[in-house]
Amino acid sequence: MQTYWLTANLGTLMNLDQYTTLRVAIDAGVARITLDNPPVNVLSGTLIRELHDALGTLQDDRSVRVIVFSSANPEFFIAHVDIHILDEMEELQEIADRNPDANLFQGVGELLRHQPQVTIVKLASKVRAGGAEFVTAADMTFAARETAGIGQPEVLMGIVPGGGGTQYLRDRVGRNRALELLLTGDLVDADTAAAYGWINRAVPAAELDAFVDGVAEKIAALSPELIAAAKRLVPPADLTDGLRAENDAWAELVSGDLPPRLMTGALERGVQTPAGERDLESVMRSLAATL
Repeated sequence: MQTYWLTANLGTLMNLDQYTTLRVAIDAGVARITLDNPPVNVLSGTLIRELHDALGTLQDDRSVRVIVFSSANPEFFIAHVDIHILDEMEELQEIADRNPDANLFQGVGELLRHQPQVTIVKLASKVRAGGAEFVTAADMTFAARETAGIGQPEVLMGIVPGGGGTQYLRDRVGRNRALELLLTGDLVDADTAAAYGWINRAVPAAELDAFVDGVAEKIAALSPELIAAAKRLVPPADLTDGLRAENDAWAELVSGDLPPRLMTGALERGVQTPAGERDLESVMRSLAATL
């Protein structure tokens, strides 16, 4: 068994060592994936490709029981989907075609939701929009009380979430809270997110690393069969119809006149730079008032 574990991990690591936006380390049954896409970790075409590749590679490695995601950026986990990504859709079509029941952005969350390993997000910073959808799709999220924040501010861009956010939120927090979060677009702190059920719990920032390591190590000590049984008995909800409806609504809105104007104005005001992302909601509300 030990020989198999070493062989499997060495082969997997060789396959996971070529990325430009991810860093992957595997130890004692835990794969730690660090997101590293400067300056603010936008969910770019490259990051989407590399996430698909990494998760696809890990799917077949029985020695890996848990995947922990963190960020190399102390301020941003995933800022949001890259505003320029609509220009890359043709090049990303092959990835989009892998899941006929979801669009490109929903496909990231669906891949994560159906990963055989237990997926954990260690959230020490801000995450919004497509990044928040990623967080909500993971099996578990633990967040730093003093520094983490999570939000679905797509309405401030004149659209609705298009990467599963409407469906994942309703499944996690209930309809009333989902509508509050979707329609206000507010960034909420870790304690509020935990109280709503959006994340598992908020812990002191100084304790976050040790806490997540402890959870991951307990799960990684279990057999793959036991983890598979638990995930099979508590399966992700079938959101196919809702995801299709979300995509239709998003596609109709994003093709309108207002979203491109808002996105162009957002870039002009520093969105996708650290300064522009720190208080994205205020930037977007100020911009909307001028249009």
